Amino acid sequence: MKTILVLGGAGYIGSHTVYELIDNGYDVAVVDDLETGFIEAVHPKARFYEGDLRDKAFIDSVFDKEKVDAVIHFAANSQVGESMVKPLKYYDNNIGGTRTMLQSMIEHGVKYIVFSSTAATYGEPERIPIMENDHTQPTNCYGETKLAMEHMFYWASLAHDLHFVALRYFNACGAHPDGNIGEAHDPETHLIPLVLQVPNGQREHIDIFGDDYDTRDGTCVRDYIHVCDLASAHVLAAEYLMSGGKNDVFNLGNGVGFTVKEIVEASEKVVGRPIPAKVAPRRAGDPAQLVASSEKAKKVLGWKPKFDDIDTIISTAWKWHSSHPHGYKA
Repeated sequence: MKTILVLGGAGYIGSHTVYELIDNGYDVAVVDDLETGFIEAVHPKARFYEGDLRDKAFIDSVFDKEKVDAVIHFAANSQVGESMVKPLKYYDNNIGGTRTMLQSMIEHGVKYIVFSSTAATYGEPERIPIMENDHTQPTNCYGETKLAMEHMFYWASLAHDLHFVALRYFNACGAHPDGNIGEAHDPETHLIPLVLQVPNGQREHIDIFGDDYDTRDGTCVRDYIHVCDLASAHVLAAEYLMSGGKNDVFNLGNGVGFTVKEIVEASEKVVGRPIPAKVAPRRAGDPAQLVASSEKAKKVLGWKPKFDDIDTIISTAWKWHSSHPHGYKA
């Protein structure tokens, strides 16, 4: 049985990936500092190590204890707004933690790593759908650090025979179908959980930031990808590398964009009641459209999203949020 080390495995996407790995017969160890993750989200069959990736002695101790076949790396700060007011935090944690972890990987002979990257590496898109070879020019510090991490993997791979896949994904959403784990951010910034806070009685209305974009209804268009589909792509990417696959970058999305108004309407359909919305001024830096082409991941990795219907995606999110209105907190 192969052992996969999941960094950030107590977070939103990381915890779902741990479940997917265990469902597929892998042995899993999790590292998380619990700054934004939750111990309750860690699969009971996974071994858990609490600590900081920037702590070389700590990460060395994990590699000493675990015979790791591959690493899946989610451990990073990921709030766009915070990255613009605390850029040094993002350089320190995202880039500094990755550098320390890579050094330990190399010293322990671990050759394979799948990296959680982001659509924020592209910045303002030059075309829709976005392709992997499109220009990368991030418009925020978060995206800049993720792109720098991709570059770090590339140069380390040339020098140390490391093999990596970077997965650039779009709007992660939804929850595990069993309702036991789901999305819990503080503060919450993702659209679907914010919309669902209205029927959950946690806010009176949802703000729509701008309705004068050049889109079909004037509101921003985004590509929403179910968290379990993201998880399966990470497992496939690890298997691809361990089977001899080359270094590569893949987009992960559904290839279909929904406007903000369409997400609100779909949420009303799922919960069975109106969700009041108010138009607010545009937010600086919001592109009108972000939609991915995921044909490369489907062709090379054999990835097939299962939850590509927006009503199904929102239904899984509502199952989680309606039963866990405060996330993992009692």
